[in-house]
Amino acid sequence: MIVRSLIAAALIGGTAYPAAAQDTAPPPAATAPQNPSQEPSREAAPPRPIRNAPSPRALEFAAYIFSAVNVCGYRLNAPEFEALLAKQNTRPEDVSPRGPFGNRVIGIFTLMSNQMNLNREQACLAVAGEYGPEGNVVKNVLLPPGAGEPVPAPGGKPAQP
Repeated sequence: MIVRSLIAAALIGGTAYPAAAQDTAPPPAATAPQNPSQEPSREAAPPRPIRNAPSPRALEFAAYIFSAVNVCGYRLNAPEFEALLAKQNTRPEDVSPRGPFGNRVIGIFTLMSNQMNLNREQACLAVAGEYGPEGNVVKNVLLPPGAGEPVPAPGGKPAQP
């Protein structure tokens, strides 16, 4: 009986000790620079954001539209797409696959395309309802497949070989 209570006390003490040690540990001392006239190194500074970088929302929007074009077969209406990007202070060159932020867009595009492929019919209907010819967000960013292609004139002469 005494052995059990000693084991229980050891277990409780063992689990409580690390938590108590964390609470009572003194904070780490700041190291003083060897030469006070020296500025701190730039390695210790937090990373600075990239100036003029597109917002994450703009990157996600571009990837979403590219995914809809890829999965559903819609055609991209470039002037409307560029206008929407301009509203988000982003240039089409920034979100293109070879642009400075193309890798991020491609990563998001891959995830979105895979997710859209899992439930293609509903995803394509949802995208068309948002950005299609009668879209409730913006109209005519995505055009149906085959829209705007030249149609051969009926009753014309056949082509000569």
